[in-house]
Amino acid sequence: MPHDLDPRATLQALLDFYVEAGVDVALDEAPRDRFTDDDREPVPPAAARTAFAERPPAPVRQPLPPTAAAAPADAVAEDARERARAARTLEELEGILAAFEGCALRFSAKNLAFADGNPQARVMIVGEAPGADEDRIGKPFMGRAGQLLDRMLAAIGLDRTQVYIANIVPWRPPGNRMPTPQEVAICRPFIERQIELSAAEFLVCVGGASTQALLGVKDGILKTRGRWFSYQAGGRTIRALATLHPAYLLRQPLQKRLAWRDFRALRRALDGRP
Repeated sequence: MPHDLDPRATLQALLDFYVEAGVDVALDEAPRDRFTDDDREPVPPAAARTAFAERPPAPVRQPLPPTAAAAPADAVAEDARERARAARTLEELEGILAAFEGCALRFSAKNLAFADGNPQARVMIVGEAPGADEDRIGKPFMGRAGQLLDRMLAAIGLDRTQVYIANIVPWRPPGNRMPTPQEVAICRPFIERQIELSAAEFLVCVGGASTQALLGVKDGILKTRGRWFSYQAGGRTIRALATLHPAYLLRQPLQKRLAWRDFRALRRALDGRP
């Protein structure tokens, strides 16, 4: 290390890099159950190595049959559908979702990131899942991707008081990983009910995960973006537009031109122009 570098500044920069990359948990030498009491005394490294060496080998687990493995997820998804249908308002839906324990993500996340913006707005934007900033604040699109989304909205004369924002999964997956298909299936009844209870006339699906989960398409987002779909929300039909996720645009800034075309199409639709 060069002598003119401050060690504290170097460590701070390294920690900032880890946080930006989604690393939010420091690992111990001994395995720990982080769903139980986190305040217990840590196991000394020497004792942990001894305990690990004396532990008998774990039995070989046989894979479950496909039907047995899928049954619990199907039951949880059905429970989610029943709970979501019972919500008569967005406030009730948020309370039901906050008490829902069928998705394991809620136990590793800090906060439920239910929604932001105006539920009476004509436009509803649905992304994928919260990141570190969203998990800390408890609202969707609060980090760098959210700042870019704000600028994209401002470019067509909108702000957060004129849109309603949510995600298909309301809890942050650990390490900012993508939600699994099982997690999406469990959470989908809630976002579908959230769309129904909003006043949205236009639905904007940002990113492939949101587009595939809500619009049922198989193609990737680069083939799907810019296309209009019909989305059934209860007894009404909502026009739905697929576009690129702001987080993707931060990594691929040259693709912003495509997103700009999509947002111009949204502006024309809001103005009643073809």
